[in-house]
Amino acid sequence: MRTAYSVETVRAAERELMARLPEGALMQRAAAGLAAACADLLGRVYGSRVVLLVGSGDNGGDALYAGARLARRGAGVTAVLLSPDRTHPGGLAALRRAGGSVVRSDAAEGIDEGIAEGIVERADLVVDGIVGIGGKGGLRPEAAALAAAAGRSRVAVVAVDLPSGVEADTGEVRGAAVRADLTVTFGTHKPGLLVDPAREFAGSVRLVDIGLELPAGAELEALQHSDVARLLPLPAAESDKYRRGVVGVAAGSARYPGAAVLAVAGALRGGAGAVRYVGPAGDAVIARFPETLVSDRGPHKAGRVQAWVVGPGAGDDAATVAEVLREDVPVLVDADGLRLADRNAVRGRTAPTLMTPHAGEAAALLGVSREEVEAGRLGAVRELAGRYGATVLLKGSTTLVADSAGGAVRVNATGTSWLATAGSGDVLSGLAGSLLAAGLSALDAGSAAAYLHGLAGRYAADGAPAGAHDVAEAIPEAWRDVRD
Repeated sequence: MRTAYSVETVRAAERELMARLPEGALMQRAAAGLAAACADLLGRVYGSRVVLLVGSGDNGGDALYAGARLARRGAGVTAVLLSPDRTHPGGLAALRRAGGSVVRSDAAEGIDEGIAEGIVERADLVVDGIVGIGGKGGLRPEAAALAAAAGRSRVAVVAVDLPSGVEADTGEVRGAAVRADLTVTFGTHKPGLLVDPAREFAGSVRLVDIGLELPAGAELEALQHSDVARLLPLPAAESDKYRRGVVGVAAGSARYPGAAVLAVAGALRGGAGAVRYVGPAGDAVIARFPETLVSDRGPHKAGRVQAWVVGPGAGDDAATVAEVLREDVPVLVDADGLRLADRNAVRGRTAPTLMTPHAGEAAALLGVSREEVEAGRLGAVRELAGRYGATVLLKGSTTLVADSAGGAVRVNATGTSWLATAGSGDVLSGLAGSLLAAGLSALDAGSAAAYLHGLAGRYAADGAPAGAHDVAEAIPEAWRDVRD
């Protein structure tokens, strides 16, 4: 499992470690890891042209010390100083001793902005040491111009700890920012490296161990294959379809029968022993999946289930949504169900509730614009979970899962942009609902479902368009990949 910690937690751990180490030792550890990553990216260090974009403070110091190491290996290293009067003195001296050159990005020494940009454009590698993990807001104009020059020339860019201009704790990007090919981060991941929109600016991420001792409570968790494998239900020798769990699906309408079919498709492949369907699309469901237990008598009389999925394609059927929410079993609420569910009814439930909005639905629930949700996804999912007293799965290029207890948010990035297709969310709902019925908690069911759904999307698409039914059919392949 990958974990990410807040800036405050990281700095506290750094202070504790620095108190036990010789002065400057921690920065040297970081610089060594950074220089090694730069060398790997360059392939050939000797004769390469490396430009350091150096801001004030320790982030710039890391870049300078790493530049000194590269210069000693034969690279031509130039440091462009954005805050000449506040440049890290030790790092600057080390670079000069190693034969690196230094220019100021201002006009004080005759270097105008255009010349500095030209130096960047002719580089083989640019190291972004402009702003550290405590930075807020976008880049200042001078730094933004240099970042834009790197983008125009398509030179390889390595960010130090975090791309400058993105916010470490929230993943927000509030202005111009460096777009890196590789981010070398120290000690632990920062939330902004795992959450969009900042994640898009980070490129590949390389974690360098510098010896930090971090507490158990991370801000973010990103499950990996082994973590998900431990969560997935496995039938025992004495299992039957009822012991494995039964999931009820109340979905679809005369206008949207396909939503019911797709939700059932996901549910059948999610680990539960049986699927009960309730709603007006029974004929369509049974024609596609004859193993489904179909009823037209409403959720209360459908038979015993261990979890419900309600809302996909439900139209304006508020009565069914309300009836399902009164059931004393875990309930997943999606799509139209999110619009129709009464907040007090959700908050008053004693059994777990999992809500699965996309950004537009989350915005409607919070009373804000979609743009606000997309810009601050981490804050939005936490706010929704707290407001509804539920576990919330916020869909997107990085899916976030948060519970109302305020613990670590789970983040998932296994998906592909090809999953942005009609009905894909219905499949995810059925899959997560089935895992709920099999006994997983709402947080684990949402996290594991998002992980499998993302992998299934990749297998189904394989670089080409795929429909939601293709994603559902690829779930067993994703499941086997995780378990194996």
